[in-house]
Amino acid sequence: MHKIAQTLVVGITLAAAAGGALAQAKPEDMIRWRQSAYQTMAWNMGRIKANVEGTFNKDQVVQAANTIQAIANSGMGALYAAGTNKGKGWRDTQVKPELFTDKDGVGKVAMAFNKEANEMAKVAAGGDAAAVKAQFGKLGESCKACHKDYRVEEKK
Repeated sequence: MHKIAQTLVVGITLAAAAGGALAQAKPEDMIRWRQSAYQTMAWNMGRIKANVEGTFNKDQVVQAANTIQAIANSGMGALYAAGTNKGKGWRDTQVKPELFTDKDGVGKVAMAFNKEANEMAKVAAGGDAAAVKAQFGKLGESCKACHKDYRVEEKK
């Protein structure tokens, strides 16, 4: 499963870094790529959570934290291009229109997430379960800050 996550992260990173080629991408592809990245991050957040709430396995936490860090640093902001504010990737996009108009606010939450993801990878490498748990809380809060302002809640 680790190989699949690595392959997905590399694919997303290459797609985000493609620059000019990305400009040619269809909006539904861009939505699908970012949804894939968020699903991969959610899976890895779950892996870290399982380790801080159960038996701590440093190697698993490091793998998960490094995956989150890679996505955070992939430049996936480019996947929020014009025309991707509505539509369908794997499912309907959950992005609020404010994400496309509130550049300062988006920049602030994106930088906070990036900072916490980088710190999560650093703390995970240290192997201290208590420090990982504390940093995991900070990382989760940075995710929630973006969700609160820029994500439409799923209809149940």
